[in-house]
Amino acid sequence: MTYAPIDAAPTRAPRPPAPPRRTDDAAFTELVRVHRAGLLAYTTRLTGGDRGRAEDVVQETLLRAWHHLDRLTPEQGSVHGWLRRVAHNLAVDGHRARRSRPAELELAAEHTDVATTPDHAEGVAMSTAVQGLLGRIWLEHRTAVTEIYLRDLTCAQAAAVLGVPEGTVKSRVHYALRSLRRQAECAELRRAG
Repeated sequence: MTYAPIDAAPTRAPRPPAPPRRTDDAAFTELVRVHRAGLLAYTTRLTGGDRGRAEDVVQETLLRAWHHLDRLTPEQGSVHGWLRRVAHNLAVDGHRARRSRPAELELAAEHTDVATTPDHAEGVAMSTAVQGLLGRIWLEHRTAVTEIYLRDLTCAQAAAVLGVPEGTVKSRVHYALRSLRRQAECAELRRAG
């Protein structure tokens, strides 16, 4: 038994809608001017007063309006109604997405394994490691890092103490940190290897 080949053209995924032509810019600007404030008030109520989420919903609604601008005319139905329906659907979808994720809870202090008191031995070991790494970089870089990170000065204050321009301090700190990072990575590889 033989089968005849099917002469069907392969199906393609639908193309996303083309953005509106430049002539529609004025129409979209007018749509935003007329409807944005009311839409924001509506979505703020939908999101329980969360202004950030409401603005996200309005932005997505207006983006969808931009893509369907050719259909948003009073002759084809209420533009305001269409915008509210899209905003409502987006707000509900966002609410459902948040509900589907498990709630994030913080552990109480008694349930954590982290020691609450600082370990003196660990502080001494860290200080020794930092001093050892600082001893391996150029003196100019080391003094800039010392002023900024160990003495907690601003770049401008460190520049005044060191008698160099502020940009020089920033440059020295940048190169010092890069060098320290490399040295720490090499030390870690030596310990692991």
